[in-house]
Amino acid sequence: MQRSKPTDKRVLVIGMGRFGSSLALELMAHGWEVLGMDSNSRLVQAYADSLTHTVVADATDDEALRQVGAHEFSRAVVSIGTQLEESILATSLLVDMEVPHIWAKAISRRHGRILQQIGAHQVVLPEHDMGERVAHLVSGRMLDYVEIEENFALGKTRAPREMLGRKLGDTGVRSRHGITVVCIKRHGDQFTYATAETVPQKGDVIVVAGKTNDVEKFAEIN
Repeated sequence: MQRSKPTDKRVLVIGMGRFGSSLALELMAHGWEVLGMDSNSRLVQAYADSLTHTVVADATDDEALRQVGAHEFSRAVVSIGTQLEESILATSLLVDMEVPHIWAKAISRRHGRILQQIGAHQVVLPEHDMGERVAHLVSGRMLDYVEIEENFALGKTRAPREMLGRKLGDTGVRSRHGITVVCIKRHGDQFTYATAETVPQKGDVIVVAGKTNDVEKFAEIN
């Protein structure tokens, strides 16, 4: 059988714990075909009626992976997470099979670096990322926060007083604060792209992009 084309909406999810099962169900809701795989038969049975296919198999066994057709997928997610050795070995086997797109869950930055070093194309740290995001929200500095990659983030915040009633192009916000205003939202309206001619008003919500520290400092202006 030939490997799935990149446009095929099929994905292999290894590990049916909280993260893996949530991801698999969300992919199903978006029209993807999902093969859920776990060595725990109870977990596999729990999602047998919710996913396209489920299988009980050991993801650290090369032969077991090949029997379920892992090498034929163009996308795979290793969501084992807590078992570091199993996570690393399963990811390594998928890399050896030349699966084109491999996502792997990590429980720490060190774990994540190892996964990247052995060939994972994208590493996800759900607990760390969510903790960091909620910390920004609880502190009151931002309305929302997403770190795109290390040291670069998007932040949603209220337009500061120094911007109100002035064209963005006249505020010098990029040279003064090191951030770019990406979009803006007025009360009752939807977000629209911000331009040099955009004039923020009191109560407007803006989304800014820049280095993490610059975004954090900008959100503290008010």
